[in-house]
Amino acid sequence: MGKQMTEMLKGTLEGIVLALLAEQPAYGYEITTRIRDHGFTDIAEGTIYALLVRIEQKKLVDVEKVPSEKGPPRKVYTLNAQGRQELGEFWKTWDFLRTHIERLNNTNEEN
Repeated sequence: MGKQMTEMLKGTLEGIVLALLAEQPAYGYEITTRIRDHGFTDIAEGTIYALLVRIEQKKLVDVEKVPSEKGPPRKVYTLNAQGRQELGEFWKTWDFLRTHIERLNNTNEEN
């Protein structure tokens, strides 16, 4: 993945994770797998875990420890009301950026 893609993903990864959790609750490894299934194959697992700590600290998710068959309990993350609100703001911002960047791109293609 190029440096530009990495930098752009840094700004959107929280929204991506919130969107995945809006679909269904999940634990860290499961979130990483789902992100990779959506084509973001170069994202390091540690990046996701650090992000989960941040969104937990920001109180965007509820966390439940669920027993695991293989080792310590897993933390299952569920998007809460504050997280849904944050996700809504993410999509509004994304739509604004997408619209204006596409407009800029279309103007450049015409020239």
